[in-house]
Amino acid sequence: MLWISCMLLSVIALTCFKPVQLNDDAKRLYHDLLVQNKYNKLIRPVGNNTKEPLTVKMGIRLSQIIDVDELNQVMTTNVWLRQEWRDVSLQWDPKEYGNISTIELPSKNIWLPDIVLFNNADGNYEVTLMTKATVKYTGCVVWEPPAIYKSSCTIEVEFFPFDIQLCSMRFASWTYAGDQVDLIHNCSTSTNAREVIFNGIDLRDFYESGEWDILEVTAEKNVNNNIDYPDITFNVTMRRKTLFHTVNLIIPSVAISCLTILVFYLPSDSGEKITLCISILLSLNFFFLLLSEIIPPTSIVVPLIGKYLLFTMILITLSIIVTVITLNVHFRSPSTHTMSPWVRRVFLNILPKMLLMRRPNLESEKVARTFVRTRNGVEIRDQYVSRRDFEYETMRLTAADEVEDKDTDLSVEVQEAIDSICFIAEHLKKGDNTASVREDWKYVAMVMDRLFLWIFTVACVVGTFGIILQAPTLYDNRQRLTPVASSYRCVPPVENIQGLYTASRSEHTMCFTPRQ
Repeated sequence: MLWISCMLLSVIALTCFKPVQLNDDAKRLYHDLLVQNKYNKLIRPVGNNTKEPLTVKMGIRLSQIIDVDELNQVMTTNVWLRQEWRDVSLQWDPKEYGNISTIELPSKNIWLPDIVLFNNADGNYEVTLMTKATVKYTGCVVWEPPAIYKSSCTIEVEFFPFDIQLCSMRFASWTYAGDQVDLIHNCSTSTNAREVIFNGIDLRDFYESGEWDILEVTAEKNVNNNIDYPDITFNVTMRRKTLFHTVNLIIPSVAISCLTILVFYLPSDSGEKITLCISILLSLNFFFLLLSEIIPPTSIVVPLIGKYLLFTMILITLSIIVTVITLNVHFRSPSTHTMSPWVRRVFLNILPKMLLMRRPNLESEKVARTFVRTRNGVEIRDQYVSRRDFEYETMRLTAADEVEDKDTDLSVEVQEAIDSICFIAEHLKKGDNTASVREDWKYVAMVMDRLFLWIFTVACVVGTFGIILQAPTLYDNRQRLTPVASSYRCVPPVENIQGLYTASRSEHTMCFTPRQ
């Protein structure tokens, strides 16, 4: 039994000794690299070749587009900034340290290339979360910290909200010039190549935005000859998703424009035509205020929705002017205006036929007639007669009795009755004529309303389609980039890599080996 117990203790000791030994080797390696070798993080790690530039390869993995602030022209993104370089002071022989080939070191204890976002729109230019860096025994250092950047982005508002934006993030070393630190993209095949890298941003872990579709991601190296500070610019081409603005901005604007047409269909006698025009104008001003809070205040170009709202405002202003003129014509009377012959001909005869209008009462101008019983029988006569005709008829009816009653005259009471009846008849006839002329003016106003109804309908339809159809996104058939469909060609399959070390977040790469 004793020897069995000894064997069990030996197995347990051997099992526990290996992790302890590996842990001791890692501690010893950490101590030798940073303490014993007197590592100085302030000195550029190029060894004795101080004149040679240190090549730093970098790339970004876009995780999320948090916000695109059109008013302040700022794009907020969540990215992982990947940086690779070779540090000759961080090399070791794995056989001397228990076959340890990689080690994670605090980034604050080693040299960093000091890469910052140059077109930063916030107070923090550099990475705020100092994560650990993965170091390979060959001296290859890989550092991939996460960061939230706010970069300046010039917003093109010409076709808002059917717009396509191009936002850039420009990274460069803040301290070192090009002869000290040469900055290149991970996918670059040459350190001196100024090539455009398509698919230059890793989108494998990208969370899709509810407002933007990514169409293209590129990267490009730039060198300013006057300053000689190389930088890498990452470009993100985005297309706005138009559903939100279509429902909340475009459709209400088109509805307001259509209400302008209904002003001419509303009868003038209702007294609400001007009220409707003013209400439409006030609602349009509300949308102008809403638009001014969304787009940046630029005087270079008028946005597409601004053009449409301006077009609608012009229509409403013209409709108010035309409505005032129409109401002035509608309430005219013979005592204030006389209808010209050309007005009667154009608006009562020509335009109604062209506009397919038919006046329901065309017999109003004829004189009303009635049946009158006389000595000669029943006769058809005018309903209203003048005083002169009435006196003549009275004398004719009494002509047969002139011999018998030659000296007989009408009595004063009968004469006053005749005068009163003739006055009433003339007044009623004059009232009918006045009403007929007023009906003519009202019909002229109705013809004007119908004419402007067609004119404004055509203008509204043509203007709506003519302005909105200018948007380039309506004809852009490019497919959006998605995390599933995106194939980052710079990253080779893991199973095809031999002798590579395991980097942070299980990403495999080799320092300064171009990605295929």
